[in-house]
Amino acid sequence: MRRSSSTLNRLIGAVAGLVLAAAGAIALATPAQAATLTQVTGFGSNPGNLAMYAYRPDNLPANSPAVVLLHGCTQNASGYFAGSGWQKYADQWKFALIVAQQPSGNNANSCFNFFETGDTARGQGEALSIKQMVDHAKANFAVDGSRVFVSGLSAGGAMSAVMLATYPDVFAAGSIIAGIPYRCATSMVNAFSCMNPGSDKSPAAWGDLVRGAYSGYSGPRPRVAIWHGTSDTTVTPLNGTESRDQWTNIRGISQTPTSTSSLPGNTSLEVYGNDEVRLYRVSGMGHGTPVDPGSAADQCGTAGAYFLDTICSTYRDALFFGLNGGGSTPTPTATPTTTPTPTASPTPTPTPTAPATCVTASNYAHVAAGRAYQSGGYAYANGSNQRMGLYNTFYTSTLKQTAANYWVIGC
Repeated sequence: MRRSSSTLNRLIGAVAGLVLAAAGAIALATPAQAATLTQVTGFGSNPGNLAMYAYRPDNLPANSPAVVLLHGCTQNASGYFAGSGWQKYADQWKFALIVAQQPSGNNANSCFNFFETGDTARGQGEALSIKQMVDHAKANFAVDGSRVFVSGLSAGGAMSAVMLATYPDVFAAGSIIAGIPYRCATSMVNAFSCMNPGSDKSPAAWGDLVRGAYSGYSGPRPRVAIWHGTSDTTVTPLNGTESRDQWTNIRGISQTPTSTSSLPGNTSLEVYGNDEVRLYRVSGMGHGTPVDPGSAADQCGTAGAYFLDTICSTYRDALFFGLNGGGSTPTPTATPTTTPTPTASPTPTPTPTAPATCVTASNYAHVAAGRAYQSGGYAYANGSNQRMGLYNTFYTSTLKQTAANYWVIGC
């Protein structure tokens, strides 16, 4: 007997409902889409009229660090995020990225206005907008407010110096790439003269400019890494030296390095104080962010305009910031209960009389060779107690020996 059309319609509808329900169940079971760089709106009053973008790796734990990234002129947030290599280490070591973007309506070349006094003072303009991005991340992304960092290129590097000067209570450390000292420029006219040929001031004079940015502040000052190409004709290398003078003066340390070393990519590293200020000079490099495309642990980024194939500055900065769980001046959460006999609170690493020994290997191999030890599933460098990451054969670290049985991360 044939069913009526209404009966058939009811059956078809029921079957369709079951199919949709099954599809819904499958959709619920499907993992969330991989993390992407996403624009964030409504992050504050935004007096500098900047755009905020955020990247939060999948399974980002609460109380994770965050790094603010500031692009150079003619660049934008997505391009700097893609080219600089920061996503690799954010995914690997689980920290958030906050990427600010300058619209062309603020500046014809999309440069951060590092030369406008209204944008470089605490509580005003673009500086306040960037600080509000950090506040939003702390409130909404569960970012650890004691582990917020900033890094930028060129105009973004100059703006990185602005943030370190105006908000030392917000940023624990920062990186200035091909930038200029804070308040070298206070107008568009002298911005060009600060960039080239540069301005030569005494360390105290540079330091006074930073101290004036937050009058009366007596708290800790950020640690600073400075990068500059020796063949940069856009922002001359003198600016790297003058930035060094500014931040060593702020930290109250000598302008004579406590150690120097040679790194890949024709790069020299000068360390000041107890690894409080670093100056990287990349021989022969022009104007741009140093990157080193590849899959090795210390390689990152994509070469292109203003991303120059030399050395992965992002990897070095991530270690300097302590984003891998260690850092150059670590404060371990607990004293490991295992073997080494380091003296408590080591003093600044002495300059070795012989060339430093550098070894890249898996954390398992480092422990087996006696360069590190393991505790609670993690590997720690002997002597410095810096946490290197998981204790296994897949996690690779570079260690440098600076004294007998004393190893530090990076080389």
